[in-house]
Amino acid sequence: MTAQGREARAAEEERAAEEERAVEQALAIVGHQPGATHSPSDGSGGAAPASPPTPVQPGERTNATPGGSPGPGGSPAPGSSRRQGSPPAPGSPAQGVPGSGPSSGPSTLHGAPTHGSRSSGSPASPHAHRARATPWSRARALAERLGRSAPLAAHRLPLDRALGHVLAEAVVALTDLPSFDTSAMDGWVVAGPGPWTVREGEGLLAGRGSSERLPDGHALRIATGARLPADATAVIRSEHAHCDEAKGLLHATREVVTGQDIRPRGQECRSGDELLPVGTVVTPPVLGLAAAAGYDALVAVPRPRVDVFVLGDELLTAGLPREGLIRDALGPMLAPWLRALGAEVADPRRLGDDAGALRQALVSSDADLILTTGGTAAGPVDHVHPVLAEIGAELLVDGVAVRPGHPMLLARLPEGGPCLVGLPGNPLAAVSGLLTLAEPLLRGIAGRPAPERYRAPVHEEVHGHPHDTRLIPVVHRDEGVVPLHYNGPAMLRGIAAADGLAVVPPDGVRSGTEVEILDLPWASASPWTEGCFT
Repeated sequence: MTAQGREARAAEEERAAEEERAVEQALAIVGHQPGATHSPSDGSGGAAPASPPTPVQPGERTNATPGGSPGPGGSPAPGSSRRQGSPPAPGSPAQGVPGSGPSSGPSTLHGAPTHGSRSSGSPASPHAHRARATPWSRARALAERLGRSAPLAAHRLPLDRALGHVLAEAVVALTDLPSFDTSAMDGWVVAGPGPWTVREGEGLLAGRGSSERLPDGHALRIATGARLPADATAVIRSEHAHCDEAKGLLHATREVVTGQDIRPRGQECRSGDELLPVGTVVTPPVLGLAAAAGYDALVAVPRPRVDVFVLGDELLTAGLPREGLIRDALGPMLAPWLRALGAEVADPRRLGDDAGALRQALVSSDADLILTTGGTAAGPVDHVHPVLAEIGAELLVDGVAVRPGHPMLLARLPEGGPCLVGLPGNPLAAVSGLLTLAEPLLRGIAGRPAPERYRAPVHEEVHGHPHDTRLIPVVHRDEGVVPLHYNGPAMLRGIAAADGLAVVPPDGVRSGTEVEILDLPWASASPWTEGCFT
């Protein structure tokens, strides 16, 4: 590596360390202690108890709320959430109730007062918003850590209901696999050197194998998967054997090697081996492996529940735009996108520009995450900030230094309520907010592993913003990526054809420069998409 490359890497590592320190500070401000999550097996938040925990029944939620007791039938107590960890007490400084603790004064999260302290009728100046805007990478890190600080409680789910969930307990082999020596082919099982005397009978079939000894010099018909008799030497495939029926002898047409076409006991694993670690996403092959290993159910984190509230009186749900009205692009797009990220999504609700309807929707939601579309700026009918301030929500991110999408926000509702991601109303800006805040937050809540970060060279010069990160739709071409046109904040034409988004730093990049790529879930080899679109 060149001296210039070493300097660039050192600078990048220092920036990452600075972002980590900022995230730790932000989480401390809102009353979260990173890493204080619970053991998936006992849900106690501390060391596992000396006695075995009570088994979780199929479909039952694990009571993992140390601050509350389960309600009737083992369900969470009324007013409790299905998250692990206990929320701060109502009215505590971490709650963000106006006039209580740190939230009543300037927040140090962004180096400026939070937006919640602003009166609903006063427009924000560009300079004030610039001071508040959180750097893009820091906003993503904060969202993920916030989710991981309050994970969902684990369920024991039957295999047919576990697809798309995340393992909260490792899958450990309950038996050797295979659990006995089996034939890997249809053919003849033989003992000792040939030629072999053919034993009469239908032979050995899968599920009806015998453990009786096969004497040396003898052969017996065998089917794939059948249990081998004791003292068997090898299996000869049907096409590699000739049976002289007149003499009752079997001859091999190829050399026979001891152990050939036999799957010995324990070839795949031994009892007690860890097959899948905690954090594995349950895909169809995971279900198959678990079934083969003897599991009927898996202990997994449920999919986060998401409510989507669509704001704006100008939106149509059908037909052509007309008379100043436009089609709602976000309602049809967000639900399947969120399902592709592993969430359970209720049908989007249209609230229009009604502050009262928004307030009621927020305080009555029992989702793990709320998404709103539009209304995050300071226009005359942009009600998100005033309503959040009215209900005492804690505003964690108020604007992100990214284009498009800078008016996005992240808040936590009071009294242990869900987090809220406010997406801008412009479609591509909303996509930016989805990938910047909602995706890492959902990943943290569900305990999903972070996708491996990777970089690729961009094959054209990309102009940057003077101060902010840009997210540009790209397609993969010839071991690199090509930027797509139609990447304005109100456009979807570019992202509809894209494989991912390039993370372009301020001031842009030259052709051939490597940039970070955010894959789109349906365009990558991600296990998240398995079964998540239905």
